[in-house]
Amino acid sequence: MNASSAAADGEGLGAVAGASGVVPMDGDVCSPAGFRAAGVHCGLKYRKPDLALLVSDRPASAAGVFTTNRVQAAPVRYSRRAVEDGDARAVVVNSANANACTGEQGDRDAEEMARLAGRALDVDPRQVLVASTGIIGVPLPMDRVRSGIRSAAGELAPDAGAASRAILTTDRWTKTAAARFSADGRTWTVGGMAKGAGMIHPRMATTLGFLTTDARVPVPILREALREAVDGSFNRITVDGETSTNDAVLALANGSAGGTAVERGDALDGLKAAMAAVARSLALEVVRDGEGATTVARISVTGAPGDAEARAVADRLATSPLVKTALHGGDPNWGRLVAAAGSAGVEMDPDSVAVWVGDVRMVEDGTAVAGAEEEAARALDGDEVEIRVDLGLGGARHHMWTCDLTEEYVRINGSYTS
Repeated sequence: MNASSAAADGEGLGAVAGASGVVPMDGDVCSPAGFRAAGVHCGLKYRKPDLALLVSDRPASAAGVFTTNRVQAAPVRYSRRAVEDGDARAVVVNSANANACTGEQGDRDAEEMARLAGRALDVDPRQVLVASTGIIGVPLPMDRVRSGIRSAAGELAPDAGAASRAILTTDRWTKTAAARFSADGRTWTVGGMAKGAGMIHPRMATTLGFLTTDARVPVPILREALREAVDGSFNRITVDGETSTNDAVLALANGSAGGTAVERGDALDGLKAAMAAVARSLALEVVRDGEGATTVARISVTGAPGDAEARAVADRLATSPLVKTALHGGDPNWGRLVAAAGSAGVEMDPDSVAVWVGDVRMVEDGTAVAGAEEEAARALDGDEVEIRVDLGLGGARHHMWTCDLTEEYVRINGSYTS
């Protein structure tokens, strides 16, 4: 995780939200006390781990945010209902199969996954959440899933290495993060793991993500902290403008580190900042691991007349195929940036626009800055860059992270099911 000061709109790429008392650390979803995990191979993939369990050793507060895609997978529907009770003991996750668009059988299979995990862990099945990722429209091979759940329950350990591998699909690497926060003489930990490389766009979670903490957090507070963390991280990334049927970010808080409930003051500020830091780190790793990606860009829109307008322009710039291919080619084609901004459907005065690529101002008052192209091209000659478009119409701003569009992305998605 990259550490920095508090997240401001002008922060550098890779910076994470922080606050006094929040310390990034090497770790994962099992770094908080009282959490164990396992990842096993049960035959959903050819050889790699493909089923994971995440377990709290004691009852935990639970919260979740889910995809807004109108086509929602069976595990999303199941966990959305289950998390309403506000408590959980475990999450069971499979990769290679989304259990989406599988009809009533899919609903039964998601419910059976929770029931099997509950039985294997000796916990109430209603306290087991379910997540899946992979190919859409193919029924789960439940004989393999049943075997995998039994196996995973026997391999639980306070380390999420295998679990973080078992949830991957086209990802090239695992995504884990952790941070500590302190208040009132006590220290707590927040940990996380995520997966995602394709079908990434901000319509809630844009991936599968799991956050844990050993602080005792009332359910309403946990829901609020999770929503804020997701809005500043997973909801600001895009790889390809596509929103999955299976997106979910789940949070568990089990209180294993002791102390009073986190409800107000420095403790609440620390919890929110630590969750934001972990979520931000995970989300940025998703963009860096975007299918075929070689370059990550922070798209900043400033000077917008309102928040909605700033968000719309940032979204348009971050998803434009022409902008993303120019990014891949290292082409400082500011005309594509201005054209994309102008097609976002919001108020815009071309004569007020300014554009920066890195620290290089390429456009001022709607016209080119002479001699800026060569320096801007050098700014694009790396794996990270910031692009800023100022509309010159107000004080609203928004930012998103995106990646370049490459031939490799086409290759991966041109043969995903074959």
